[in-house]
Amino acid sequence: PPAPPPPGAPTAHILFLTDLHWDRQYVPGSAAACPDPLCCRGAPRDGPGAAGFWGSYSKCDLPLHTIDALLAQLPNATSSASNGTGSFAAAYWTGDIPAHDVWQQSRGDQLRALRTVTTLLRARLGGLRVFPAVGNHEATPVNAFPPPYVRGNRSAAWLYDAMAEAWQDWLPPAALHTLRAGGFYTAQVWPGLRLVSLNMNFCSQANFWLLINATDPAGQLQWLMGVLSDAERDGEKVHIIGHIPPAHCLRSWSWNYYRIVNRFEGTIAAQFFGHTHLDEFELFYDEETLSRPVSIAFVAPSVTTYINLNPGYRVYEVAASYPGSSYAVLDHETFILNLTEANAAPPGTAPRWQRLYSAREAYGLPTAFPADWDWLVRRMQDDEQLFQRFWFHLHKGHPPREPCGAPCKAALLCALRSGRAADPALCRPLRPALPFPRVLELWQQRRLC
Repeated sequence: PPAPPPPGAPTAHILFLTDLHWDRQYVPGSAAACPDPLCCRGAPRDGPGAAGFWGSYSKCDLPLHTIDALLAQLPNATSSASNGTGSFAAAYWTGDIPAHDVWQQSRGDQLRALRTVTTLLRARLGGLRVFPAVGNHEATPVNAFPPPYVRGNRSAAWLYDAMAEAWQDWLPPAALHTLRAGGFYTAQVWPGLRLVSLNMNFCSQANFWLLINATDPAGQLQWLMGVLSDAERDGEKVHIIGHIPPAHCLRSWSWNYYRIVNRFEGTIAAQFFGHTHLDEFELFYDEETLSRPVSIAFVAPSVTTYINLNPGYRVYEVAASYPGSSYAVLDHETFILNLTEANAAPPGTAPRWQRLYSAREAYGLPTAFPADWDWLVRRMQDDEQLFQRFWFHLHKGHPPREPCGAPCKAALLCALRSGRAADPALCRPLRPALPFPRVLELWQQRRLC
């Protein structure tokens, strides 16, 4: 099991951004409610129900000036852990750059979003190294990621080549090579710490190309085994980043990935994902008994408001580079922009991003290792006040109007224990018991994107 760092050991802070969803057609003052899948676009209008300047609690994405404001204030972020880009050791960015107007997107639209947001990150973060991952919204049609053996105009080369070009200052040549081939790569963050960026579209339930081969399209899992095996041999620790969390994947891929995490539990120091837009996590247990927590996939909340959320981002505190470092996550903090407050401020006022919470402080965790998060899930079964705090944070400080009753709570706690797809055994220790088909039904209803 991981051990806390010795007293006085250095720590590092990693900026984590996911699901930015820039809407080029966002218009402050336009209708925030509409029959389309995406609103806050079109002509401005008077009266209530108008889109706010900084964003809206509706099925809307973000204007570029909100994303820019987030990046611009990072040097002044009030935090016990980090105070600015100068204090970040790296940034992890797990995709979903374009908006949710998937019915009208062209390849040109997607590439414009990629290049615009990459340029903005580079301008605002200066020399900070950014490690990106591919989201499911980067392609058009959305979710369509053909395996690498598909050639010609149907292939994803148009996207991966543009990414390699946009990100070449951040990634080494070997990483750019596999990025061009399949949208995944590995690179060294610091001596002793290796990063693996997975293309989770090769496990996506919505990627119809996987009907051809859902087990290991692109040979990515086999490649991952090789990278982890080399890291284990060389005494390196590994951070894994990706867009779609493992339990949201196709069953065969998800269960194989779970096995890999079990096999390399001593090498994988942390896992980071996005996609759901909510603030949650997925626990991994030993395969023999499903009782000993071996790893955790952190699922960070989105920058975008889609649907009915505050904009947000995450900062992870990890054990820094020193001999014998675990590179494990020691704590994390979540920051939000309170839209009610920001949109009510006089025009021209800079929005005030605020710290929503720190994980260890909010949940009373001794450390932030997998066992602590398992303990949190068990405590939430009986401690309703603690669960409601988690529910509030889950939605970035803007929970839905309808409360989370007993079935909703049981389904959520089950999700937190589920690092692999469709495994009722992971939820059997929980109270109150809920039939697994009902759990699956509630999960489906809860998905925002």
